[in-house]
Amino acid sequence: MKSLEKGTKFIALGGLIAALYVVLSLIATALGISSGVIQVRFSEALCILPCFTTAAIPGVTIGCFITNLISGGAALDLIFGTLATLIGAVGTYFLRKNRWVAAVPPIVSNVLIIPWVLRVAYEMPDSYPYMMLTVFIGEFISIGILGELLYTAADKTKIFSKIS
Repeated sequence: MKSLEKGTKFIALGGLIAALYVVLSLIATALGISSGVIQVRFSEALCILPCFTTAAIPGVTIGCFITNLISGGAALDLIFGTLATLIGAVGTYFLRKNRWVAAVPPIVSNVLIIPWVLRVAYEMPDSYPYMMLTVFIGEFISIGILGELLYTAADKTKIFSKIS
């Protein structure tokens, strides 16, 4: 019975994180800052959560996919944008022992993958180095700053240890 309860909590928490990812993305979209070369998605801050729970990995991945789907993202964005988030979340999980290093994988995966998506799927004419820089700026704001604030709040409140 204990494993069923644990599995249910995992699924519920992952679903909650996915829903929160979508809502935060929609807020950023409404503010006009979530698309284009510099993308600041508040939802990317959630990519720090694998430091606290493995349920965040499918949560942010599914949230990213749903966000790209409902926002009319190109097929390549659905696949590779979601893959960038998944790679970043898994990397964060493996580097969770050091909060400052844990924020690096989502930044790096997006910097390496998203400029290609922007170029190929959306036919943006900017150079790869320029788009890598602008994606870096957006990701640094999203996870490097907002994600670290979220980390501090989650660590201070011990919210994930109360849920598990």
